[in-house]
Amino acid sequence: MSIVTLVSGGLDSTLVATLAREEGVSQYPLFIDYGQRSRDRELAACKGAMARLGLPEPKIADLSGFGLLVRSGLTDPSLNIVSDAFTPGRNLLFLLVAAAFAFQKNADAVSIGLLHEETSLFPDQTSAFLSDAESMIERSMGRTIRVLAPLSQFHKIDVVELARLKGIVGTYSCHEGGEQACGECIACNEFKFGRAE
Repeated sequence: MSIVTLVSGGLDSTLVATLAREEGVSQYPLFIDYGQRSRDRELAACKGAMARLGLPEPKIADLSGFGLLVRSGLTDPSLNIVSDAFTPGRNLLFLLVAAAFAFQKNADAVSIGLLHEETSLFPDQTSAFLSDAESMIERSMGRTIRVLAPLSQFHKIDVVELARLKGIVGTYSCHEGGEQACGECIACNEFKFGRAE
């Protein structure tokens, strides 16, 4: 089996790549530049993670114009990084590009690091979305390319613990893109489980 693994340099996607590597799955890591504010730090973390795993350097899909057209707190510093975080079409864009790449590589599936549906804030983070995306990919590609979400039964606390057990280090998950995590964006807030507010 071979897959295109969507990798961002964050903890979730790095764990996805780690688990696939442990299962002996052939991977084509793919980094999507959609014009995100955190692109440079994400990409540096992503390259480092793939190197530590002994995987190929990620291919980069330069779709930076998407973020100029579809502005959100993730792509435009003038917008609020929390209240304006929803980036319409982002995950569908990721899956479509990954599936087209998988088609070219004759890979069987694409893999995305979405967590348990209970944690979803947006409509493109649900099991229904993933199922519909898989159907649309099959319709548009003319063959089945599975959409995998290996962490779909995990909450962030589970991901953090499993990543620790696997020795995963050097990831970057902040949407702001600063040297230090901002502690305020949705990605940073995911790590605040179990803390008194």
